[in-house]
Amino acid sequence: MEPRYLHLRPGQPLPELAAKPFRAILLAEQPVEDAWLYEVAAWIVDRGSLYVIAWGIDCEKWHGSVDWAVLENFDFGDIPDERFVMTTWHDSEPLSEAFWFAGHCASHPDVELEEAIILHIAAEARKEEVLRLYADSQVMADDA
Repeated sequence: MEPRYLHLRPGQPLPELAAKPFRAILLAEQPVEDAWLYEVAAWIVDRGSLYVIAWGIDCEKWHGSVDWAVLENFDFGDIPDERFVMTTWHDSEPLSEAFWFAGHCASHPDVELEEAIILHIAAEARKEEVLRLYADSQVMADDA
């Protein structure tokens, strides 16, 4: 299944997104202000992401921010298994490998994640190119 593509322009208001379980592939192509980064991380958690694959600039910071948002969401207490958000960051891998991981390995132990959303953080949208790169990474893995 092809992922949904959402372009997020740094510093801009976040779009409406129905809350339901999904896998987020965070593709960060430029640095952002910390306040906006934390706002996006909380939004990702609030919208229902249960797996976040972070790639690109400051991907480890994105990973940590999502983890923090989950902890805050549960007042730093116990997190129910079905609400636990898995996170990975891929700072030393090519984008194709992060995309492959998202398509073949990123699953939640308690909840089926039927939808994947690429959150492309960049000045300009590149929907067709990014979706083509994702599709190519899945086909190459299937052929191997």
